[in-house]
Amino acid sequence: MIREVCAGSVTFGGRRPLVLIAGPCVVEEEKLTFRIAEYLKRLTEELGIGFVFKASYDKANRTSVTSYRGQGMEEGLRILARIKRELDVPVVSDIHDISQVERAAEVLDILQIPAFLSRQTDLLIAAGKTGRIVNVKKGQFLAPWDMRNAVGKIESTGNHHILLTERGASFGYNNLVVDMRSLPIMRETGCPVIFDATHAVQLPGGAGTSSGGQRQFVGALSRAAVATGIDGLFWEVHEDPERALCDGPNSLYLKDLRGMLEQVMAIDAIVKKG
Repeated sequence: MIREVCAGSVTFGGRRPLVLIAGPCVVEEEKLTFRIAEYLKRLTEELGIGFVFKASYDKANRTSVTSYRGQGMEEGLRILARIKRELDVPVVSDIHDISQVERAAEVLDILQIPAFLSRQTDLLIAAGKTGRIVNVKKGQFLAPWDMRNAVGKIESTGNHHILLTERGASFGYNNLVVDMRSLPIMRETGCPVIFDATHAVQLPGGAGTSSGGQRQFVGALSRAAVATGIDGLFWEVHEDPERALCDGPNSLYLKDLRGMLEQVMAIDAIVKKG
């Protein structure tokens, strides 16, 4: 049985309807970030789908030293706190080091462990001790059953508010593939499972000093993942992905979201019927 995990008014798991976690890769200029959040809030309310806003205050694992990382911890958290307060939506962002955990937990509803850090014991335990929801992205180098160990580390703190996210597995150089079997396998932990469709179509480091991406496959992979009975989708979105400061090639255009959401919601309703 999949446990229910609540972030404000949004509930993941059980046989609850699909939840959308969406937003730009990083916190960019404040007005732009807020505008994207407003659009997503309005759209998800119209469609009746649970929504969590995501954006990284600092993207520490960028390809190049010259890559844009975000607004930094204090300014990024200030902007996320404003979105949370004024739009009344839960917010999630990456944490990269135990020194960030306490401060981030003051603002964030969900602390996200990046895929490259999914085995970092001290970070997982520190996040667990906050009592906040912890979303662990499965490392591109891990098997789905390996995530039981990440869950065990967090649960050792007494925290059972855990989400697990699939974001693709390394397949040769600069490429990822998604094994859809990983989604039901990870759900065997009892934790709600999210599918990060936009990072799954990344071409890591494929553009030399940045990552490439194939956003044209996000819809197909999302529909396939939702058909397995997952609990949420994770999409990176932007007003103008071609000008996004991070992960533009795999980010979705806002104008394309409504149709894609209507499709996955229909599939989700069929899968969870009864």
